[in-house]
Amino acid sequence: MAETTPLSLGQLSVWHDIRDLPPSRRHEPNNAAVWALPRGTRTEAVSAALHALALRHPSLRTRYDLHDPDDPRQLPPDEEIRATVDLTDTGGDDEQPLTHAALALAARPFDLGREHGWRARLVTRGTAPSHLLFAKHHIVADAWAQEQLRQELLREITDPGRLGAPPPGPAELAADQYSPAGLRRQRAALAHWEHVLDAAPPTGLPRDAEAPGTAVQGTLTSVRARAAARTIAAREGVSVAGVVLAAFAGAVARRCHSDGHGSGTSGERLMVQLMSANRFTARWRDTVTSMNQWVPALIEDTGAPLAELARAAHWSGLAAFRHGTHDVRAVAALRARTPGAPEAACAFNFVAVPPAAAGPLPDGRDTAQDRQVPAPDAPDGGTEGEATLVWEEPFTTIGPRCYARALEDEHTLSVRLTAKDLRRETCAALLWDLHDTLLTAAHGHAAREHGHRA
Repeated sequence: MAETTPLSLGQLSVWHDIRDLPPSRRHEPNNAAVWALPRGTRTEAVSAALHALALRHPSLRTRYDLHDPDDPRQLPPDEEIRATVDLTDTGGDDEQPLTHAALALAARPFDLGREHGWRARLVTRGTAPSHLLFAKHHIVADAWAQEQLRQELLREITDPGRLGAPPPGPAELAADQYSPAGLRRQRAALAHWEHVLDAAPPTGLPRDAEAPGTAVQGTLTSVRARAAARTIAAREGVSVAGVVLAAFAGAVARRCHSDGHGSGTSGERLMVQLMSANRFTARWRDTVTSMNQWVPALIEDTGAPLAELARAAHWSGLAAFRHGTHDVRAVAALRARTPGAPEAACAFNFVAVPPAAAGPLPDGRDTAQDRQVPAPDAPDGGTEGEATLVWEEPFTTIGPRCYARALEDEHTLSVRLTAKDLRRETCAALLWDLHDTLLTAAHGHAAREHGHRA
C-alpha cells in the first residue's frame, strides 16, 4: 500500500462524528448543492472544468485507509482522475425536481476507501445544460470550500486555465498541524477545553418527554431580523454573528431556566459549542477540505439585556476561535477522565463563505453550499414580507443535540434549528424568541433615540 499520512484535525473531526454510523445512516455526512450554470454552457466545458478542479485540489482525488478506526489515514492523492458527469433532464422550469435530484445524488453513501468523496450530475433542459448538481462527503469540503469550488467552476467554464497557483492540500495542512508549532497550538486548545469544562455550569436544555428519539428541523427566515441584527451590531461595535448568537443563547437559557435548571436572572452562564471555520491565515484560506471544528465557549450573564449579552458573546466567541483546531481524540480522553463534565446546552454556527458569492440559487435558497437541500413542509406563521418558519425533514442528525445554523444574505437572516428529543412547538418557541429578541432590542433603541431627539 502507498505511504499514508495522518488526517488533518478537521478531517479527523468529521471521522470522529461518523465512524460508528450504521449502514442505514452512512449517507448523512453528504451534502447536496444546486449550481446554476451560465447561459450557453456546453457539456464539454463543464466536464473540463470539473477535471481541472480535481487536478487543482488534492482533496477531490484522495481516498482513505480507515481499517484502524482509531488511526485513520489519508492515501496520497491519485495522480489522475476521470471527472465523470452524469446527465439528467428534469424537464420544464420547475425548480422542485432539482431539489429532489440533488437529494438523490447525496443519498448514496461514499465508500471513502475505494472512491473519491464527490459526484456531479449535469441537468439539461432541452439541449442546453442549465444546472450542475454537486454532492460531496463532508470530509472532502466544508461550507467555505464548497462555495469556493462553485466559484472556481464558474470561472473555469468562462475563462479556462486562469485560476492561478493551486493552494496546499489537506496532507500539507496535517503536516503543519503535527509540527512542533502545531502541537503547541493543540496543547493550548486542549487547555481551553479543560478551562471551559471546569467553569461550565451543569445547565442543560430539558428533553421533551413527549418526543424521545425524535429529530425536528425548522428554518426561520426574516428580512426584519437581519436589519435588526445589523443595527445592533453597528451600535455595539460587535459582529452580526455575535448578536445572533446572543439572541439564540438567551432563548436557550430562558428555556433551560424556566424548567427549574436555573434562576433565569442575571448571572446565569451557558456553555455553547461554536463552529470555527479555522481559516484565519492566508496560507490555508483556500485549502479545499473540511476545516470546521466545534469549540466550546462560556457566555456570561445570559439574563442581561441583548446589547450586553451580544458583547459578551462576541468576545467569548473570539476567545474560543483562537483554539478552534484540536485533536478530538484528546478532547474525548479529557472528558473521559473528567467525571460529570457538562455538555453544551446548544450549538451555533454563523456560516462564512468566500466573498463575491453570487445571489440566491435557482431554487430560491442561499449560496452557502454546505447544507442539505431539505424538502420543505409547510410554513408556520408570518405573512408575505414578514418572517416565516418552514419545517423540513432532517437529512442528517449527526452532531449536537440543539444546533442553530445562521446564514445572512443581502436581504434576509435565516436560522435553521435542528434538534433531538424536542417537539416542534419547543423548537418554534426558541426560534421565535430569537427573532423577537432581535426586533425588540433594535426597536427599543430606536424608540429611545427618537425620544431623546424629541
